[in-house]
Amino acid sequence: MRAANRGTIADLIADLRSGDRRALARAVTLIESSRHDDRDAAEKLVEALLPETGGAIRIGISGPPGAGKSTFIERFGLEGVSLGRRIAVLAIDPVSKRGGGAILGDKTRMAELARAPHAFIRPSSGGQSDGGVARRTRETILLCEAAGFDTVLVETIGVGQAETAVAEIVDMFLLLLPPAGGDELQGIKRGIVELADLVLVNKADGELAAAAHRSVADYSSALGLIRSALPEWQVPVRAVSAFEGSGIREVWDDIERFYEVLRRTGAWSRRRAEQARAALWGEIGSTLVDNFRTVPAVARHLTAIEREVMAGRRTPGAGARTLLAAFLGKA
Repeated sequence: MRAANRGTIADLIADLRSGDRRALARAVTLIESSRHDDRDAAEKLVEALLPETGGAIRIGISGPPGAGKSTFIERFGLEGVSLGRRIAVLAIDPVSKRGGGAILGDKTRMAELARAPHAFIRPSSGGQSDGGVARRTRETILLCEAAGFDTVLVETIGVGQAETAVAEIVDMFLLLLPPAGGDELQGIKRGIVELADLVLVNKADGELAAAAHRSVADYSSALGLIRSALPEWQVPVRAVSAFEGSGIREVWDDIERFYEVLRRTGAWSRRRAEQARAALWGEIGSTLVDNFRTVPAVARHLTAIEREVMAGRRTPGAGARTLLAAFLGKA
């Protein structure tokens, strides 16, 4: 259990329950470890803390490059701290396809929030996971809740058709956009907009203020053509300025209103149940892939079949069926 070499799991649990941010950082390191013995310890840790989880509002935040996500999250988080909230930010960093390491570090871009005593920022590598979140993000959310944080913000890698997995692990999905129009408006994928519970147009200040307010009108019209996933909630579109701080308090008001509306109708508990089910199937899929590669019957043929597929001598479908047959012992 090298990732948690300071003290025992029992000590770590006690420190987490007291709200110790350093203990939380160690616990997240344990959760993210790929070592087999750390995995067993991590599962015991999360299971022990489960009764103390579920009390936070989980908010996913996505947006295209240039939308100002980090600046917005810092301003939004500081506003939340001033309102008496305890804020945890899980920033998922992109990974280099060549070197495999994380490219960015959002903690360095939220220096003021990182210094706040009631805030916690954890950059994590997106690894090979699709959907803009890391494989262990949901477990990290649970750790943050057990440590007493009442709001957990999950910043995804970016925006695109694959940036949808975050919607399965949060209660509210916030889409942050820059002022845009015409072709830029068309470039925002319908799939990501359909998932949004709140749309914010950032940079509504200075020379971009007028463009931002026009964008609010354009996005509002576009959303009017999309059937809402929640009949009890009409998705708001709001202009904000992370630079000036305008509109940020109103975002917190929207979040409170969203929570109350969904709680009254029972949609909140249904979303939480769907999150748990999605996590179950996500873990099944990831574990199957991990085990698939280690089965000797698969390992013997995997490299050769990969080469045949890459050379165009075998179709991906045929190669997959051969390997799956070996995995299931049907070869």
